[in-house]
Amino acid sequence: MSKTKQSTAPADKEKSGGGAVVATVLGLLVLVGGGWAAAYFLSGDELPHGTTVAGVEIGDQTSDEAAATLQEALDERTGRPITLVVDGEQVEVSGADAGLEVDTEATVAQAGGERSWDPRRLWDHYTGGDEVEPVVTLDEERVAKLAERIDQQAGKPARDGAVEFTATGVSTTAPAPGLGVDRDELREALTSAYVAEGDGRRVELDLQQTQPEIDEDDLAEARDGFANPAVRGPVTLVFGKTPVELSPRQYAPALTMRPEGGELVPALDEKALDRLVAGAVASDARKPVDATVKLVRGKPRVVPAKPGVTYDKAEIRDVFLDLVTKPEGQRKVTVEATVAEPDFTTEEARALGITQKVSSFSTEYPHADYRNVNIGRAAELIDGTVLKPGETFSLNDTVGERTAENGFTAGYIISDGVLKQDLGGGVSQMATTLYNAAFFAGLKDVEHKPHSFYIDRYPVGREATVAWGALDMRFQNDTKYGVLIDTDLVPSTYSRSGKVTVTMYSTKVWDIESVTSERYNYRAPATRVIYDDPTCEPHTGWSGFDVDVTRIFRKPGSEAVVKREKYHTAYTASDSVECRTTPKPPPSPQPDQPGQPPATRPPGQG
Repeated sequence: MSKTKQSTAPADKEKSGGGAVVATVLGLLVLVGGGWAAAYFLSGDELPHGTTVAGVEIGDQTSDEAAATLQEALDERTGRPITLVVDGEQVEVSGADAGLEVDTEATVAQAGGERSWDPRRLWDHYTGGDEVEPVVTLDEERVAKLAERIDQQAGKPARDGAVEFTATGVSTTAPAPGLGVDRDELREALTSAYVAEGDGRRVELDLQQTQPEIDEDDLAEARDGFANPAVRGPVTLVFGKTPVELSPRQYAPALTMRPEGGELVPALDEKALDRLVAGAVASDARKPVDATVKLVRGKPRVVPAKPGVTYDKAEIRDVFLDLVTKPEGQRKVTVEATVAEPDFTTEEARALGITQKVSSFSTEYPHADYRNVNIGRAAELIDGTVLKPGETFSLNDTVGERTAENGFTAGYIISDGVLKQDLGGGVSQMATTLYNAAFFAGLKDVEHKPHSFYIDRYPVGREATVAWGALDMRFQNDTKYGVLIDTDLVPSTYSRSGKVTVTMYSTKVWDIESVTSERYNYRAPATRVIYDDPTCEPHTGWSGFDVDVTRIFRKPGSEAVVKREKYHTAYTASDSVECRTTPKPPPSPQPDQPGQPPATRPPGQG
């Protein structure tokens, strides 16, 4: 058998050539890598030669050196104001106004102040650096406030749509565009001018139209979605068995709508709501307040009862905004509370039927300070009295004893037919005026006594006097309606008489006519002489007489007489009064006493 022998020479040559190429490449890599490493270590952390920041040379400096150089050079510039020229209006701005600062460390790092294997960084280091923009930071909130200031000074701020709640309903403010600086343009202007020199610190900005954050759509949504439903009708808080109704006029001041995230959202003035609810209930659960009636702008109005309540304010706050948007019939919420119910409810007060003026009477009086004080004090104590059906009014019970502690002062009264000074003088003026108002309201006369002698400023036969503990003036509300008594005083002056008025409000039951007879049975006055009385007041008297007054009752609008009441008055004569002092007899001569020497003159007299 024969064998073929293959030569191996060509294969060995090929293997030898491939190794040479690899060796060459590896050699080149060693050479380049060594140079790269050498370049890295030789560059250190120095900045590239010729590097500048805002015109400040920092090349060939370490990072720390460059940061210090940059800080020192820029401090002087950044401390000077920037002038913004906005539509011809100059606005001076400091760096602090916008919270501007140069971040020197970040700037130096950006300029190449850190070791890096990046060949581009090494290339820059050895071939020369560039002009680098400084890293400037700002405070966005301060920039926003600055922009608002510029808009106020040189532009016209956009007007947001707004909703306001008033006692008469909902009021809206329409949105409107404004003129202001562009916020992005302002930021760029501030950051570039902050590190600039000379004219570079003066920047011109144009005004541009700005749009409100709350536009017409936002306003319409707020108005229709919350504001109008919130004031469509009253809401009711139920404490125990007592409902407390709050009208939109009352609670509107506690409502508001605030801009938030580009829309108007409902908000509550919690303190205003707390005051409103506290005013609608009695703060002490043990002391509820009865309903009553009082005059409001000249007309009788029911003042609702206030239950005595202890409750959690937060419970009402939490539900109120939701409550005011509910539809009619659902605007009521029960409040968990400890409740003391009033004795006289709001419904009972309304049932009194106090709706109109049924009588009014005025009397005038001559000036005297004591009259202003005493009549005014009596009027104050009577004003606002409400008589329920069947109740009797007593002047003495209502006014109380006429003492200094009760607000009264000394004045003239009639005692035993003569004038004397005592506390409460003048209150009979109030009694007479009140008597006549009750007379013409058709109320039942229970007790009254005319003055002992006639005083010409009072209606003859229709007047009354009072004295604490002795004489009272009383009348009864014998109708099925309540009666509200209102008083008004115009004080006297040296040039003007005083005037007191009593007005009664109820539902009219009677038309009253008063008929007064002629005076008759006259009586002449006598003269009384009063000795040694320091309280005596001289007085010129006048005649007494009799007179009759008839009160005629008719139904309102009818001519038919239902009944008559006759009042007879007999006035005594008003005696003249003379005040005298008893003369003292002259002293009697004294005879010399036995055993005593005669009287002699002192030496030198004669």
